[in-house]
Amino acid sequence: MDTESLTSFDGAAISYHTWRSDRPADAALPPVVLQHGFAASTESNWVHTGVVAALNAAGRDVIGVDARGHGRSQKGSDPSFFGERNMSRDHLALFDHLGLDQVDLVGYSMGAIISLLTASHDPRVRRLVVGGVGAAVVELGGVDTRATGGEGLAAALSTTDPSTLTGPGAAFRQFAEATGADLPSLAAQAAAVHSGHIDVGAITAPTLLIAGDDDPLAVRPGTLSAAIPDAKLLGLPGDHLSVVGHPEFAPAVVDFLTRLS
Repeated sequence: MDTESLTSFDGAAISYHTWRSDRPADAALPPVVLQHGFAASTESNWVHTGVVAALNAAGRDVIGVDARGHGRSQKGSDPSFFGERNMSRDHLALFDHLGLDQVDLVGYSMGAIISLLTASHDPRVRRLVVGGVGAAVVELGGVDTRATGGEGLAAALSTTDPSTLTGPGAAFRQFAEATGADLPSLAAQAAAVHSGHIDVGAITAPTLLIAGDDDPLAVRPGTLSAAIPDAKLLGLPGDHLSVVGHPEFAPAVVDFLTRLS
């Protein structure tokens, strides 16, 4: 793995990790760009779950992006620095920085929102895989804040006394602390979460949506897949945290992304 950094549109330092396949790559297939979810990391979403290894084994080069406020990317506490639309603009900066004419893009949870925004306005996305999201993308314009607690999530990530927390806020705070995430950055992102219209009807890339059957953040995924012009839906057993590690997840991603047409 090689780790490098680029300067994004607003001067933010965005880190990305590259894994090159040892197998001969099909020259007709572009690199796969992976975008992790909120409070997660490239490592937890994509390395530990075997997705990077499966893609490399299939001859694909892989690029994992650390979202701003996560991993090795620049941290902050100002909500205006964050938001999925800014993170999508980081994708465009990455594509430009690396001179990529085409990419396959994979995003999970918050990363799915970022990736949907990117694919809705950048034709360089050849194929798209998103997971951990559902009807809320169409109904709310982002992750399902009805399940995460909305404004309460930012407060849960900011409090100095997490012992008083209950419900989704407590779960996210525990997850963030377990992953060593930067709490001020997460609180700022929670305050800036995307809630505007996402023009999923403008997505030209064939799309695979993967949703867990017990995922409160991906309810009624058929509503989202029906709104994307060329999308298919794959349901898997599991909840929001477990689906990305399901034995069928990585093979489904590899199969979908290795198709030439």
